[in-house]
Amino acid sequence: MDLAGGKKLLKYIRSVSFNGSAGTSVMFNRNGDAPGRYDLFQYQWNNISGPGYRVIGQWTETLQLNVEEMQWPGGEQDIPSSVCSLPCRTGERKKVVKGMPCCWHCEPCDGYQYQHDEFTCKLCSYDMRPDTNRTACQPIPITKLEWHSPWAVIPVFLAMIGIIATIFVMATFVRYNDTPIVRASGRELSYVLLTGIFLCYIITFLMIAKPDVGVCSFRRIFLGLGMCISYAALLTKTNRIYRIFEQGKKSVTAPRLISPTSQLAITSSLISVQLLGVFIWFVVDPPNTLVDYDEQKTFNPDLARGVLKCDITDLQIICSLGYSILLMVTCTVYAIKTRGVPENFNEAKPIGFTMYTTCIVWLAFIPIFFGTAQSAEKVR
Repeated sequence: MDLAGGKKLLKYIRSVSFNGSAGTSVMFNRNGDAPGRYDLFQYQWNNISGPGYRVIGQWTETLQLNVEEMQWPGGEQDIPSSVCSLPCRTGERKKVVKGMPCCWHCEPCDGYQYQHDEFTCKLCSYDMRPDTNRTACQPIPITKLEWHSPWAVIPVFLAMIGIIATIFVMATFVRYNDTPIVRASGRELSYVLLTGIFLCYIITFLMIAKPDVGVCSFRRIFLGLGMCISYAALLTKTNRIYRIFEQGKKSVTAPRLISPTSQLAITSSLISVQLLGVFIWFVVDPPNTLVDYDEQKTFNPDLARGVLKCDITDLQIICSLGYSILLMVTCTVYAIKTRGVPENFNEAKPIGFTMYTTCIVWLAFIPIFFGTAQSAEKVR
């Protein structure tokens, strides 16, 4: 038998593989070391023997785990995650725990915020809202007053009744145009008054129509024009009656400017002031549209809407109606002065009653109008 050298013997030993007395495989690695072999234990509860360790797997260069033999608290079957913090869901940001960079709390991006990155929530721009997943921003839907809305149907219905009634009265005046009753009522100014009333009803349709530059322009023109024409005609009538009876107290000569032509000229001059104001308004602030995102910007972004409207402020509306209010107040003053005229001038008292009630309505309207506007600003 030949003697083997040490190197040759080492070579054979490193490549040998056999089963030991315990029935486990014995082998050596390239360094001559036996590979590590470990039993994995889990501390479990046994109904018979009580608590104790139980072998659930082995590791010999590879892991061999018997998952069915494992036990978890509460009888759970799924393997629990062994991490400090679970990944955050979409739309949530990580708030890292101080001193523990691998641990964090998940905070949802709320309100109008979206997830910019895994650590940051950012606020969407003024006209945007977060999408469903809160990973980006999307435009806020734009709405307007629709014709089928109850807020439009009821005013349109009432306006149609008013228009039909106005046309009926105007047709009656035309039919009996030369009768003494119509002539005594001042038919020229009556037609002007009916025209103003007709325009007051027409503005309803402009207020509901979809806003654009053209519609907004007509809104500015007709917003106060109808009332201006009506009050100008009434003011001219009451002023004429007042001057006739005041002149009668002094002399038998008739006052000037009481003919139908003069009355129309006075009324036209009063109306031209309103039109001049509207023209200046056009020059200073050309008509335009805007989208109001504050009016329906709710706490829930999904319900937020932008309202398409004409670029007209509440103050501009009141200023546009201010001249009509001035005419109304002046007409009321003349109505008070002419309340004692003879019965055959029966127009004076109905005009006076109309002016009294109109003043009461306006005195209630203006504080409510500005009060609700200021309350809305405070809520925002």
